[in-house]
Amino acid sequence: MKMTRLITASAFAAAGLVATQSALAYQAGDVYVRGGIAKSEVNDDIGSYNGDDIDVSDERGFTYGLGYLFSDKLGVELNGSQDVEHDVAIGGADAGSVDRRPVNLMLNYYPLGGTGSRIQPYAGAGLNYTDFNDETVAGLDVDDSYGAAAQVGVDFALTDHFMVGAFANYADVSPDIEINGQDAGDVDVDPVTVGGGFTYRF
Repeated sequence: MKMTRLITASAFAAAGLVATQSALAYQAGDVYVRGGIAKSEVNDDIGSYNGDDIDVSDERGFTYGLGYLFSDKLGVELNGSQDVEHDVAIGGADAGSVDRRPVNLMLNYYPLGGTGSRIQPYAGAGLNYTDFNDETVAGLDVDDSYGAAAQVGVDFALTDHFMVGAFANYADVSPDIEINGQDAGDVDVDPVTVGGGFTYRF
């Protein structure tokens, strides 16, 4: 009798553990929001003007994201960051600054989605839109940019709802620029962004 009760109790405990671990994993129907901080490193060979190299500083900023999983392993995510102010130098001389605001629409794949793993890696691909504004460089006008984007990341479940994670993404950002009203071609910004933060899953 005691053995039967012990086996029954053990079975219920095991079932509860499996249910709890499954709840920690990404599943179809999950909605989540992300927030964190990241550093963007732009292309070293961004371009030149009148034979002088154009240099743009690497900067940090706050990031955000909103996602939805339409299956255990596939989901969509809209992410981006606050306006990031980059200092601009031409020929080594300070020329001012420009703000960059990226937005990415990604299709993400979660290889361990729907499993009992607390660790949830993911990889995504999609489209980037980057708005450039508040240029303080004399005579500079930077067009908005559209291009491809990709990302990889990993989340670790702390509870059923809270996760902590890290990510890296790349975007093809090559805006056309004008200087003093004259077309100056395009510049290859192509930022690589690495960061981390928290995710809340509903």
